[in-house]
Amino acid sequence: MNVYPYSNAALENFARSIIRQFDAALLSSPAPVSIEAIMEKIFGLSIEFHHIRKNGRVLGETVFEDMMVAVYERRNGEGYKLIPVKAGTVIIDMSLMNNSSDGRFRFTCAHELFHYIKHKEYYITQGETAAMTKTSREASADKMLERQAERFASYLLMPKGTVKMAFYNHANNQRNTIKTLADFFKVSEQAMKYRLEELGLQA
Repeated sequence: MNVYPYSNAALENFARSIIRQFDAALLSSPAPVSIEAIMEKIFGLSIEFHHIRKNGRVLGETVFEDMMVAVYERRNGEGYKLIPVKAGTVIIDMSLMNNSSDGRFRFTCAHELFHYIKHKEYYITQGETAAMTKTSREASADKMLERQAERFASYLLMPKGTVKMAFYNHANNQRNTIKTLADFFKVSEQAMKYRLEELGLQA
């Protein structure tokens, strides 16, 4: 099955449509986007926390069909085990549960949401789950899927209009605008830095 090459503009419009469906006020007044509520209330997804891999390389995994999924049992040193997981479940690595990883947790959730919405048929055809890793996969199709999910996550969590509003509200009053905006939108500083650069804003 071929992967559809969504443009950045199409991805941004799609993200806006989801925000509008959830709470249109988020497009006119700066506020963190509640990604967990969007996943659960609009798309009926469930979130579970497990140690996905021993090396911590996989941060999120989306399950499209009822199936047995391998997770790492770290507490008792038992190694990998298979657990039953229902379709529509997003597994998040336990390493993202602490407060310091909140931005990465939210970005991983948004990333996996896009896989569920737009890439479900592809992964079902392949008989696989969608997994967000710390480094990109090599296959060209996988690279495109991951890039699309990353761009969508950025657009969903940091809507263009409200990021601009917040930037101009804080740019002249804060010494570290990137950190201030990252904390406000509950994303990582790296994600906010890239978003501001993309929008042509100098922090």
